[in-house]
Amino acid sequence: MKVKDKTIIVTGAGSGLGRALVIILLNRGAKVIALDINAASLKETVVHSQHSSDVIFTYQLDIADKEAVEQTAKIILSKHKHVDGLINNAGIIQPFVKFNDVSYETIERVFKINLFGTIYLTKAFLPHLITQQQAHIINIASMGGFLPVPGQTIYCAAKAGVKLLTEGLISELTESNIEVTIVFPGAMNTNIMANSGLKQPTSEPDKKQPKTMTPAMAAIQIINAMEAGKTRVFVGSDSRFMDWLYRISPRFAAQMIYKKMRSKLN
Repeated sequence: MKVKDKTIIVTGAGSGLGRALVIILLNRGAKVIALDINAASLKETVVHSQHSSDVIFTYQLDIADKEAVEQTAKIILSKHKHVDGLINNAGIIQPFVKFNDVSYETIERVFKINLFGTIYLTKAFLPHLITQQQAHIINIASMGGFLPVPGQTIYCAAKAGVKLLTEGLISELTESNIEVTIVFPGAMNTNIMANSGLKQPTSEPDKKQPKTMTPAMAAIQIINAMEAGKTRVFVGSDSRFMDWLYRISPRFAAQMIYKKMRSKLN
């Protein structure tokens, strides 16, 4: 689906990849409905976008709150009349601790935002999207949605849920007017740790580590895939490589990730 003159919802639009997606969409002629739990961050996105208020619209929303999602969806559809696309981007990670040390409170929060938030938004707008001549849903999973990452087991489980949810939608909507895309980003330079309520590392960065992808680079790839009608997108060379390796040798791939991540475990 070409995004020019389309109206597209982006969750987690206040920073990082969400903000980059908003800007790329606006630059390509789309109207954007930007959603985020942080109202101040949404205002910053509007400023960074350098677009007028008649093409970008902001709504503060906690996507983990089902009733709030449903109410906001009604307001959006009443005000904007139609929506052509939905990008479920908002997400958080967990503290870098082993499963045995993760609190139930953290488990529920990670699942509510990453998986249930995606479900709530999709359920809220799917009946409307079906009525459009053309529509598109993009769900942002993670490289951790198809292989284990020690210290992020709950996050990975939630993103694996997003993966299967999206693949189910791709199958169910095969003969519909709606295209569906699942995205697997690799390492990216965003502020997801701060947005997840976690402390930023104080140590010096490891110069041996490969450079991470910028949100702008990732957003371009995602919107390109949207316009090309792709169903699966691996963003970043690390994501593409690990997908290939995990298919060839799941055990070896998991051990490789463990060696890279064990120093982060508390």
